[in-house]
Amino acid sequence: MSTLLTAQSLRVDTAFGTLFDSLSFTLKKGDRIGLLGDNGCGKSTLLKVLDGTDSPAVGSVALAGHCLMARIEQHLPESVFPLTMLDAVLTQLPLAERDSLRWKAETLLAGMGFSPQDTGLQTATLSGGQHTRLLLARALVNDPDLLLLDEPSNHLDLPTMLWLEQFLQTWSGSFVLVSHDRQLLDAVTNKSWILRDKTVHDFALPCTAARRALAAKDESDALRHKAEQKEIDRVAASAKRLATWGKVYDNEDLARKAKQMEKQVDRLKESQTCLTAGSQWTLTLHGDALRADRLLEMDTLAVPPAPGLPALFCVDMARLKSGDRVAIVGHNGCGKSSLMKLIWQQFWAEKHAGELKIHPRVTLGYYDQTLRQLPDDASLLDALEPFAPDPQDRKMALISSGFPWARHGQKVSVLSGGERSRLLFVGLTLARYSLLMLDEPTNHLDMEGKEALAHTLNQFEGGVLLVSHDRQLISQSCNRFWLVENGMLTEWHDAEAVFERLRDKSGLTHSVMPLPVASAGHRESDDILERLVTLETLLAEDLARKPKHQKRQLQAQWQDEIKALEAQL
Repeated sequence: MSTLLTAQSLRVDTAFGTLFDSLSFTLKKGDRIGLLGDNGCGKSTLLKVLDGTDSPAVGSVALAGHCLMARIEQHLPESVFPLTMLDAVLTQLPLAERDSLRWKAETLLAGMGFSPQDTGLQTATLSGGQHTRLLLARALVNDPDLLLLDEPSNHLDLPTMLWLEQFLQTWSGSFVLVSHDRQLLDAVTNKSWILRDKTVHDFALPCTAARRALAAKDESDALRHKAEQKEIDRVAASAKRLATWGKVYDNEDLARKAKQMEKQVDRLKESQTCLTAGSQWTLTLHGDALRADRLLEMDTLAVPPAPGLPALFCVDMARLKSGDRVAIVGHNGCGKSSLMKLIWQQFWAEKHAGELKIHPRVTLGYYDQTLRQLPDDASLLDALEPFAPDPQDRKMALISSGFPWARHGQKVSVLSGGERSRLLFVGLTLARYSLLMLDEPTNHLDMEGKEALAHTLNQFEGGVLLVSHDRQLISQSCNRFWLVENGMLTEWHDAEAVFERLRDKSGLTHSVMPLPVASAGHRESDDILERLVTLETLLAEDLARKPKHQKRQLQAQWQDEIKALEAQL
């Protein structure tokens, strides 16, 4: 297996300290790596170092001469906003080749699920899911061997997320994927790099198994550290005792032995097993159950994007009581967030009659995905006042969530997205609401934060309305599911059935090799055989499913590519 990239002794420093140090690793052909780590640990920075955008303070990165690498950033560059989608892809090619390879860009965009009419759309008008697919097309137009993907699943709706998963499963190249979506990582990766404590922990395992292996290593390290500390304490006590005897009896031999043992203690401390620093904050949400038949009731409720505009969808009848944890799912733009905003506005306007009824004793908490509930010009301590009047409660909550006392006077405006999200969660916990509405709460949460949120929602005593594209969070924390499609809201009771419905209705093609004949001339026979085996396996697995769950269009694409590859062989 040929080497694509080698990194030696990488170190990156920031104004706040060292992000990581002494990182050395090799990336080989066939590696499909998930890059994991807490927010702020340096994952995006590491990708920028690998592709040469940033330079390390120490160390080097060597790319194999035969390897073409492309990094897929989190956002489209502003320079392509005025361009059409087709032109945004063509700008990735040399100017002299753009006309002759126009067909290649068109075929790639078609493989990404775009119609010929879509390719003429202005890039600035695209949705988040369309952005991600366009970013992929811009990277793939040069036939890279190695992709670096920086959180491509952020802000995607569920159908596009499912499309991205199938894309990465069937793409034949190597990649490094930064993501906090455990389900996505488990489905598409075969190795994991966990960036923690300024170093990388390398496992030849997908995400869940790798994190389990790291947890086992932490337990083993803790036991070893305890045994080593016991030996250090024993030697230190002996050295102290000998030093005392040396002074009492004026014995130079005892004093010399005491100094030798003190040096031994220093050596033992230097070689002692290091323990992880761990996380400063564990997400928790506490609520109160309101003993009532219903907290919220909707009857023939029209949901517009804003007052005075036509409705995006209509709710015939829906109710929610304490203990209900309802996930609202659907495509981006279908009106999920509009429903949350409508409930929030009518709660404060005290319009609890007609199509939307809210129990008069309900206390309602709202996590807005824009995080604008926290005023920019307020200090951290003052921003929490609407949630908890007692300053001492606010001080203790801030300290326990990783905001030291010295930062309590800091303005909200200087916080990062992750810190702002954490501050809002602290406020929601302090207030103890009976009904909690969470609109895309995982956008700024790392993997541990998502798992903690799923756990705490299961323990939440009030009612929950959740809008999220995170399948793991939805599956683990919700017991009811409202699907918004075709202008209506329907209730489902099986998360997997909802995901399958969204996958079938996505309208996206899943072919990830739209140019099999054109690119085959650049492959070696081994690559063709490997791709052929992969396609045959995917086809057999899909044919083994129930007929209603089979992907007929995808099967046809796989069969066409299999025929093309067999002809080349």
